[in-house]
Amino acid sequence: MIDKIFDKVDEIKEELFQLSKNIHENPELSFEEYKSSGFVKDLLREHNFEIEENSGGMETAFKARFKGKADGPRIAFLAEYDALPEIGHACGHNLIAMVSAGAAIALSKFMDEIPGEIIVMGTPAEEGGGGKVILIEAGEFDDIDYSLMTHPSTENLINRGGLAISSIGLKFYGVSAHSAAPEFGINALQGVIQTFNNIDSMRGIFPTGTNVNGIIIKGGIASNIIPDYAESHFTIRARTLGDLKIVVNHFKNIVESVEKLTGA
Repeated sequence: MIDKIFDKVDEIKEELFQLSKNIHENPELSFEEYKSSGFVKDLLREHNFEIEENSGGMETAFKARFKGKADGPRIAFLAEYDALPEIGHACGHNLIAMVSAGAAIALSKFMDEIPGEIIVMGTPAEEGGGGKVILIEAGEFDDIDYSLMTHPSTENLINRGGLAISSIGLKFYGVSAHSAAPEFGINALQGVIQTFNNIDSMRGIFPTGTNVNGIIIKGGIASNIIPDYAESHFTIRARTLGDLKIVVNHFKNIVESVEKLTGA
């Protein structure tokens, strides 16, 4: 059976390559993957999958179903297709969509011999948007027995493990003033800078394997004006959900302290 499935993959490989190319050449950000999700759905329709739109209330999420000869386990292949800002598909989500669609299509050709159901789940907004979390909370995984996906890597691995993650957006609001009279303003950028400094000073007490990384998105408009608004974004990763909660709690305490110190 496995050899027969591989043969089917070979038969449709040009369709799969074109799917990957279409997604790669049309990068779309989280929750905006209209073309990309459409490419995947179109291919699945051509192979007689039944499409359910707007999974979890998201316009770019979907389920594509193909039923077997009798009731049995429901197997979901997860397809990602969102891109990164400015650099496109650097994480290879075009390949994830291609592999999940290809595996499902190839297996569907034998479902008249197999009980159960194949489901391709279009899962948008992986890059920080929490698309799968939204789907889980909406109950879209409740009827799924097993879910599978791959991720591009430099080597073949069955499971490399993963990290718990939390993405945090941080905004400080101050009062604008001329830099010659900073005492009349409240420097919002100082809130962001002090947050970074405090995080760096506390890395030694974070649980082993924790990673905290941040960027400054906005920090003012001119060097002679005290910024009245500053924005940053942080990603926190940890080996366990418990460790993640510890670091997130430290982060919240840091921000609260910075608020008091800077007034922003």
